Amino acid sequence: MKRIGDILTSIFDEKMAEKAEGYSAFFSCWEDLIEKNNIPATVASHSWIKSVDKGLVWIEVDHPGCKQILQTKERKLLHDFRYRFPSMNISGISIMLCRSGARPKSIGGEALAESAEAKDAQPLIDAANSAEAPSAADDTGGFGGSDGLAQKPGYDGIKNQTLKKMLMRLEKNIADREKPASQP
Repeated sequence: MKRIGDILTSIFDEKMAEKAEGYSAFFSCWEDLIEKNNIPATVASHSWIKSVDKGLVWIEVDHPGCKQILQTKERKLLHDFRYRFPSMNISGISIMLCRSGARPKSIGGEALAESAEAKDAQPLIDAANSAEAPSAADDTGGFGGSDGLAQKPGYDGIKNQTLKKMLMRLEKNIADREKPASQP
């Protein structure tokens, strides 16, 4: 029986993993760029990086005042994006006003970007968002007891408990399918 880590490793090669790390760093740097450029912290809570496509960084804001503030710092932000992520060949920034409350879905507190790379991960993120969180009364962290999932080595590095639980269930389902029909 193959472990889930082996299956995932065979699916994703190193190049793709490095690219994913780069995009992760890109989408999580927003608050740092806001602070570095002396933009009020409230702007960070009303704005986010929506996507990056063909060298253009799309930033959404849910308040017109935040859009104006970001427009005054657009050249500095563009310079910082280019400096931090030279391989992305960023050529410009577009700041869009969206309706209030249109902030993107999140998992683990990090915004989900709508780039092509993030869309590939959407089914897993949707499943993680809809999965039940472990009960606070469950002293095994939600991995032992009634659902038949015991804590296994290799999952210790996964901090998101919902994702960890989903991966363990996936491993159990794969193992159950590989059992011969005569075994219970």
